[in-house]
Amino acid sequence: MSSALQPRECKVSKKPQKNYGFYLRVEKDTAGHIIRNVKHSSPAEGAGLKDGDRVLRVNGVFVDKEEHAQVVEIIKNSGNSVVLLVLDDASYEKAQKEGVNLEELGQKASTGQQQEQQCPPSVANRGTAAVPQPRLCYLVKEETGYGFSLKSTEGQKGLFIVELSSQGAAAKAGVQNNDRLIEINGKNVENDTHEEVVEKVKKSENHVMFLLSNEETDRYFKSQRMALSKESASLRLLPLKPRLIEIQKGKSGYGFYLRMAQNTGDHVIKDVNSGSPAAVAGLKDNDILVAVNGERVDGLDHESVVGKIKQSEAKTSLLVVDKETDSMYKLAQISPFSYYYKAQDPTPAKMEERLEFHTEQKVNHKPRICRMVKGPNGFGFSLNMIKNKPGLFINEVQSQGPADTAGVENNDFLVEVNGVNVTNKSYDKVVAMIQSSGDRLTLLVCSRDAYRYFQGQNIPITASMADSDTSEPPAYTENHPSEPERNSSEPRERADSSSSSLSAASTRADGDNSDDTKL
Repeated sequence: MSSALQPRECKVSKKPQKNYGFYLRVEKDTAGHIIRNVKHSSPAEGAGLKDGDRVLRVNGVFVDKEEHAQVVEIIKNSGNSVVLLVLDDASYEKAQKEGVNLEELGQKASTGQQQEQQCPPSVANRGTAAVPQPRLCYLVKEETGYGFSLKSTEGQKGLFIVELSSQGAAAKAGVQNNDRLIEINGKNVENDTHEEVVEKVKKSENHVMFLLSNEETDRYFKSQRMALSKESASLRLLPLKPRLIEIQKGKSGYGFYLRMAQNTGDHVIKDVNSGSPAAVAGLKDNDILVAVNGERVDGLDHESVVGKIKQSEAKTSLLVVDKETDSMYKLAQISPFSYYYKAQDPTPAKMEERLEFHTEQKVNHKPRICRMVKGPNGFGFSLNMIKNKPGLFINEVQSQGPADTAGVENNDFLVEVNGVNVTNKSYDKVVAMIQSSGDRLTLLVCSRDAYRYFQGQNIPITASMADSDTSEPPAYTENHPSEPERNSSEPRERADSSSSSLSAASTRADGDNSDDTKL
């Protein structure tokens, strides 16, 4: 029956800083990742995409059963060109009713067996060529070693995998002969010598993370003028995955404690009560929290994370990893959040999510210069830090206060105070600088995502990156009620490990001076 079903391969290419011209949606009571609102004369229309098409594969990867946000991420990471294998609305519904294996259907299509239809001849005639991706491979050393050798090739950058043992650790991790080694444990080694690479593998002891490319991947990325990096890599070969835990709140709460580890800043699950909603949902002691209801929590203080959980009155969704999985992702220097983004709650408002694909949607990397004049309650923000973690960030920005009016946002990373870089200064020194600035204050800030980007690229953040703004800050004239002392207008430091009570007698302190919050 599946012989009548003809997937179409559509290669959609756009100009930098422009969009593809379509929306990708998931809709209540309708299966699949759905193409909607194809704009007239857009790259999407030119490639043959039609309203109602279902996306089966993105760059050769079968995505019909993937979470919506994961499909979005694959498309975003594809740069300025993406290859979509799609099935029209009627055919998709027919396949669903007949129980057709869509993955097999996609595989047949990718061998060029589909007929030329609906897509431009230039695309259909060339057959399906899935866009290749670099691969992250996690190798666990065996008694006989990793099971491969390295060699250099004259005139080519980097080292290559050779003499791969078919039953060795490398082969089991997905490494292939003649793969080119790009990164070891998140660090680029393309310009390293053979001896330096070998030393890095040895120092990694029993576990090592490789970012690998092959000839086809190198050729494609070079043709697209795209950089090979872990951000564009396939993560499908990684053996350990984060877990999405959906918990319905019980009469006594969720049934676990949340603790912030002082040495790492991780938010750790503790004392999961047997038979509690948390235990039934699969939450385990010592799980590390990655996201709450789809929002990352790394870098947030304890109170902020507890507040995110409290916002969900009846249920909460936690993305967690165990210690082993956490170690693997840290070795690759990527977040588990990159692999698995929380699924939206099945309500029409959230399931009918519309995402238009364009490069601006990733992150606005520009820092912002924010000039403000002190109001009757100060500048209107708090300054926060996390023990043993670099950097200071802004929180509790008062609505319509001087900081808010100047463009400061909650969770902004603080880069400069009055033109002086403070990224490596202590909390006390930065507070003193702000307090001594008088009635006028100029801050250089950037979003947390932008900060991560610049850190990953080893790019220093400077005021020259921001949009120029020579205007004077507005004088603050509104009168707001005085806030309690804990919301003082002056920056203040949070406790190294803080707690928030969700019910009576829900906070406790152990001998290590680390507070827990019962949830």
